[in-house]
Amino acid sequence: MRDKIQAALRSSKADYTEIRLQEGEATTIVYRGKDLETASAVIDVGGIVRCLCRGGGWGVSTFNDRDDLLTKVEQACQSAQVVQSEEPIELAPIPVSEARITVALKHDFRGISMAEKKALSEEYNNILLRRSNKIVDTTAIYQDAFSRVVFANSEGTFIEEERPMITVYLIAVARDGDNVQTASESVSGQAGFDFAQGRHELAQAAAQRAVNLLSAETVVGGQYTVVVNPRLAGVFVHEAFGHLSESDFVYENPRAQEMMSMGRRFGRDLLTVFDDGSLPGLRGTHKYDDEGTLTGRSDLIKDGILVGRLHSRETAAKMGEKPTGNARATGYRYAPIVRMTNTAIEGGTTSFEDILGEIKLGVYACDAYGGQTELESFSFSSAYAYMIRDGQVAEMVRDVILAGNLFTTLMNIDAIGSDFEWSHSGGRCGKGQGGLPVTFGAPHIRIQKVVIGGK
Repeated sequence: MRDKIQAALRSSKADYTEIRLQEGEATTIVYRGKDLETASAVIDVGGIVRCLCRGGGWGVSTFNDRDDLLTKVEQACQSAQVVQSEEPIELAPIPVSEARITVALKHDFRGISMAEKKALSEEYNNILLRRSNKIVDTTAIYQDAFSRVVFANSEGTFIEEERPMITVYLIAVARDGDNVQTASESVSGQAGFDFAQGRHELAQAAAQRAVNLLSAETVVGGQYTVVVNPRLAGVFVHEAFGHLSESDFVYENPRAQEMMSMGRRFGRDLLTVFDDGSLPGLRGTHKYDDEGTLTGRSDLIKDGILVGRLHSRETAAKMGEKPTGNARATGYRYAPIVRMTNTAIEGGTTSFEDILGEIKLGVYACDAYGGQTELESFSFSSAYAYMIRDGQVAEMVRDVILAGNLFTTLMNIDAIGSDFEWSHSGGRCGKGQGGLPVTFGAPHIRIQKVVIGGK
């Protein structure tokens, strides 16, 4: 196959050509209530060619039949020649790379029978169902996927990479009359079947929390000091700030350029935010991105100051900066665009007890249930929450919605915990291409003057 790829690259009349081939196999088991809804095994094979011609733009050809790569390259090249670009497209230079990245899974899920995977999902589902007679519906999902990706370009780069992923996702729905509450737990990573085993506590936690939420009062709306747990803090920084750091958005949006000017103070000296696609085992990790750029750590906010942003080769050239290894695609059907990998608020020095200790009346918001952002404005629903009274976590509350201005909120972070953790809860990011695996990281953080929606 390598000889065919390189022959196809040599045949191209474009100034730059790249080929990305992918073959993958995946298993999905889904229980809903007492019923097995899905048991599927899928094999998917395909590829994409991108060509770039000076004075024109990108030409793209996607396909499932990989036999005639010469024709696919010719199709992409012809498309590139007829595209009219408003401004010349340049690619920032990167080193030529050659690599073969394999994985050794401790307990490779490809060798596990469908029956054993079904039994594991059913076991978790039974825990959800039996936790309480108030549990009226459940979902138990087991998924695994193993992909092999080959990337090559006309500059001489040739990379082969294996990409495993395994996920367990559990949902419980509890009901008491007209009061219906939902809770979920999940775990996901680049690991083997053993990673999905022994997760009974996740099922127990989801079911019990759904029941507990039935008796929780709706929070009283107002302005509070809020402590945010690591999962919600990670989602917050990804959604509310991370997308503003993606340079394709910044470059195309004058308002974003104004907001995201380098050297602007975004928070106090204790705040550092970064993205790192090189950390082992996390969902957003790959040694190279989908343009062949080496991944690594990119500081976005350092000691409260905006110091960086995320790039593809194209956006890096447009903005006179360096590629960061953040050109990612959700499979071979898509061209790579600027995407986050593993994004986090760096850990601080304050204990959880000290974060709580100064709060007379506040809210402890946990996990993310949903949210939306619009430039600097955001609104997030926590999955569950507790009141804080006299420095102690008190009664559970629900329907907690955090809303505000991103820049004001970041400046109001006045304590960052020493308990940093990566969330292995199966994060996915959309941005026009469907769910791309990412990871969120953070410690507990304390934010002053947060507006909470409620009764």
